[in-house]
Amino acid sequence: MINIKKSQTADTRSCDFSQVTKEQLRESSLQHINDVRKGMNFIRELISMAATYHDYDKLTNLDHFHADFVTGFKQTGWWDNHRKVNRHHLLAEDGIPHNVNLVDVLDMIVDCVMAGMGRTGTVYPLEIKPEVLMAAFQNTVELLKSEIVVDD
Repeated sequence: MINIKKSQTADTRSCDFSQVTKEQLRESSLQHINDVRKGMNFIRELISMAATYHDYDKLTNLDHFHADFVTGFKQTGWWDNHRKVNRHHLLAEDGIPHNVNLVDVLDMIVDCVMAGMGRTGTVYPLEIKPEVLMAAFQNTVELLKSEIVVDD
């Protein structure tokens, strides 16, 4: 959980701004900056976890992966499951998790760019549906909100 304190004196929408001293404004601004750091650190940790576990089933289920691979993926048992257990296959309908978020989008972008550059030296055009991006945006907002506890 991310604990923050109420900070109403750094925003003209939440206080009588004519009564806020320069010191109050400074303290509230410092608190807000620290709160943003906490939120960004939370997102950074999610990105770190995505990087740690990216495509891990390629290693833990190598026999099944290889069995599909050597058919040129004409056999797709591993591949079908891979899209379900990894959150970053957002270009396939069955690869989009119901709670897709912006970390998934970043994971997909990095995956595609690294694979393309490393394998062929090019990256194929990436086109994600706008509704997937909007869902990822909104779900990331809700995910972050769900982690915050506001102390009085």
